[in-house]
Amino acid sequence: MPAEKPRRTDWVDHRSTAFPEVRLKSFLEMRGADGGRWSRICALPALWGGLLYDDGALDAAWDLVGHWTIEEREQLRRQVPRLALDATVPGGRSMRDFAGEVLDVASAGLTRRARLSSAGDNEGGFLDPLHDVVATGMTPADRLLLKYHDEWDRDVSHIYEEYSF
Repeated sequence: MPAEKPRRTDWVDHRSTAFPEVRLKSFLEMRGADGGRWSRICALPALWGGLLYDDGALDAAWDLVGHWTIEEREQLRRQVPRLALDATVPGGRSMRDFAGEVLDVASAGLTRRARLSSAGDNEGGFLDPLHDVVATGMTPADRLLLKYHDEWDRDVSHIYEEYSF
């Protein structure tokens, strides 16, 4: 029995199995954290919203990175998973300092965007967990490792009790 000819829907299904950093659908799908604490779930969408949905923030973000070469961007993409906030961005600054600048840009973008809750707050509060990471220099992974080595006495089973929701 001859094989069926491929259909357009087969190609669409096939494309949906690739997970690049950004995927173009009828919107931009940004790869980010696959999970985490309930308090951090809205942090990445708020960051992207603050950067991308305000022209001033978009211009400011481009000013931060527009002069980087493809090689510098790729080097940073390889460094960050290993070094986190200790990675070095082009120009010699730390990722921690750079992340603080990006958060300032996103915060300003969310303020100008002015999507307010019933309490009159903008979406900037969702960035608080990211501000905490920059202020303390402790990533969520750093906090987990600290608990694992100290408080949990190398017993990973505690993660299910403390981090499930």
